[in-house]
Amino acid sequence: MTNWRQKYHISGVRKIAIRTVFLVALFWTAIDFVILLLEENRQVHHTSLFFREVLLFSVSLIMGYLFVYRMKTLFSHLPLWLNFLLRSLILLGLAFTITFLIQFLYSTLIQGQSLYESWKQIEDYVLHKNWLLQKIVYWISIFLVTQLMLIINEKYSPGVFFDIITGKYNNPKVENKIVMFIDLKDSTPIAENLGHGLYFKFIKEFIFNVSRAIIDFDGNIYQYVGDEVVCSWNASEKNAKKCLKAVIQSRRNIQKKGEHFRRRYGVVPEFRVGINVGEVTIGEIGVIKKDLAMSGDTMNTTARIRSACNELNHHFIVSKEFLDLSGLKEWQSASLGLVELKGKEQGMELFQLKI
Repeated sequence: MTNWRQKYHISGVRKIAIRTVFLVALFWTAIDFVILLLEENRQVHHTSLFFREVLLFSVSLIMGYLFVYRMKTLFSHLPLWLNFLLRSLILLGLAFTITFLIQFLYSTLIQGQSLYESWKQIEDYVLHKNWLLQKIVYWISIFLVTQLMLIINEKYSPGVFFDIITGKYNNPKVENKIVMFIDLKDSTPIAENLGHGLYFKFIKEFIFNVSRAIIDFDGNIYQYVGDEVVCSWNASEKNAKKCLKAVIQSRRNIQKKGEHFRRRYGVVPEFRVGINVGEVTIGEIGVIKKDLAMSGDTMNTTARIRSACNELNHHFIVSKEFLDLSGLKEWQSASLGLVELKGKEQGMELFQLKI
């Protein structure tokens, strides 16, 4: 059973891609449905409308897959403007093909016209009703909005698009969060040994493996700072367990790539983790460059806890508040006593995780 689950396991990144493709197809279909209903002097037959939207949604799934996944990978080495231009041109061609196909099938299957009559109707529509120009503007607008959604999702993490559009964080919000700081152990000597170029590739692979684990367990990646990853979950016992599983999976991901790291870089990365839970303030900041910022004592304390890993020579250290929330057994952690943290007036009880 375990082997079967591992074989057919869908990673968090793939789940996000699948969900995004589905939402893109649903968005395109909904836009088409609304525009069709708003068109003047057009009577819509229920059967033909249902047929049209089912066909459009089915084909939009394929287009969404190409837009979100395949073409993004295919053109990833190109400049952003050229990447976007090529994707838009390919999808525009597909969009016209789909529109012709839908109209053709509607004429033949719903209206009962012959193949020749259907073709002449489409030809007349294109040549005499500015149909081509209208569709170019329509589909380019759709692709621009879709591209905007994807860019915001990639920058701020999935699910944040509607929060940004609705202005949820225009005014700062206080939320209860689990916060985790992960950074590379012994980064300075590794950088000196590898040199700038190779060290950057090393960091890139390290962050990729850690980020994949965080995403697999529904964490929101807040930011990357050098070799450090900062992420969060909404505070709950369930999410506390997901946070711990993300740490364990991060280590497994790196161990699986151990031989690769040894061959290419001569060292297998190790990391240290600080975890805390508490209130954080979230809001938009910036003038020229907008960003979502998380601030507050919880963020500062978590950073200090992560730093304490170096001083106390432990890999995984958490606050008592997080330990209580996670419901860990006594044997899964060990108290480090009251620890003086920089910037804190009083000592704070910290715990070493035995995972």
